[in-house]
Amino acid sequence: MAMQLNEAALTHARGLLRRGEFTDDERDDWSEHAPTTDQENDFIEKNGLAEFAKWHLGEDTDMGEDTKGRYHFPYGDFSKLHRCAVISGESRAGQYKHDSVEKALKDLLDGIDRKAGRDE
Repeated sequence: MAMQLNEAALTHARGLLRRGEFTDDERDDWSEHAPTTDQENDFIEKNGLAEFAKWHLGEDTDMGEDTKGRYHFPYGDFSKLHRCAVISGESRAGQYKHDSVEKALKDLLDGIDRKAGRDE
């Protein structure tokens, strides 16, 4: 697996954060907040794979560009950035040594926590 940081997704996530379009939730909430497979497929059908890709910070370059399986480390639910997704992704990226993805997620988490007043 050749995982790289999806720069377009990072730009998109930073925009959501800047506009305050995030959910200040807890780590374990992602299992409930994550889109289902059906929701993912509906999103792709309505918006295309390029828009789906913008919601995933990891890109497996060994997979075809036109495949859903290319995109990993989701950070939101197709409408908002979720703190719980960022925490979950950061942990997994660190576990698998995807350093650039892990750093991007850490930076997003720091930004969410600052905006939510958690850093005080």
